[in-house]
Amino acid sequence: MRFANGAKLSCCGVRNVPATIHCIRGVMSCCHLLTDDDASIMVDTGMVGEPLLIRRLIRKLGLQPHSIKAVLLTHGHIDHAGNLAWLQEWSGARVFGHADEVRHVVGNYPYTGITRWCGRLEAAGRFLFRYRPGRIDEFITDGLELPFWGGLRVIHLPGHSKGHCGFFSAQHNLLFSGDMFASYFFKVHKPPAILNSVPELFPASIEKVRRLAPRWIVPNHYDVLDGELHRRRFCRLFQLADWDGQRKVV
Repeated sequence: MRFANGAKLSCCGVRNVPATIHCIRGVMSCCHLLTDDDASIMVDTGMVGEPLLIRRLIRKLGLQPHSIKAVLLTHGHIDHAGNLAWLQEWSGARVFGHADEVRHVVGNYPYTGITRWCGRLEAAGRFLFRYRPGRIDEFITDGLELPFWGGLRVIHLPGHSKGHCGFFSAQHNLLFSGDMFASYFFKVHKPPAILNSVPELFPASIEKVRRLAPRWIVPNHYDVLDGELHRRRFCRLFQLADWDGQRKVV
């Protein structure tokens, strides 16, 4: 894929997504820049190494740091909020996230049971990468319509974490699904049990996505950026009939 100024996007295999989605592939996950000139936004911020990649992408696109007006957090795990403080300072963007993710962002979420391993891994990551917690400026709730990228609806999808959210574009019939699943050719899978704070809420979230029936799905962990491929993989993983995105969006 080429940008308007002729620069190439480094994330290969891009298909079935709008040209204004740009993947920043980090060590642990992908975050995304959604371009709209000086009203562009980030969906998540990655963990380590992404600041260099984000700055380079902004330069290639001919944008400025202040072109990023908002950061939308799917959830507060370190591989999604790891660069939040830096991005807030660098761009001045306001951060939108669910209130239940504040303790994840701060780093004092009270993990219990098997998820204590998630807490230990995050604590190690915060130490190794000198994590600085950012802040959530505005809390989001299910169904809230955000005025970015032609309009994005908050879809509360708890399970991985209590405040985990996706973002749905009715204009593109596309869902940013966060960590509902990971989508790789060698393994399509649910998040490991040690990472899921409220797994009992997963079934209702899966049903919510099924009813929404987006044409395209973009997760945060994947091999290639292909919204149709990820939708098909989501349906196979959760044993759903593939709705193929033909449901009318309302």
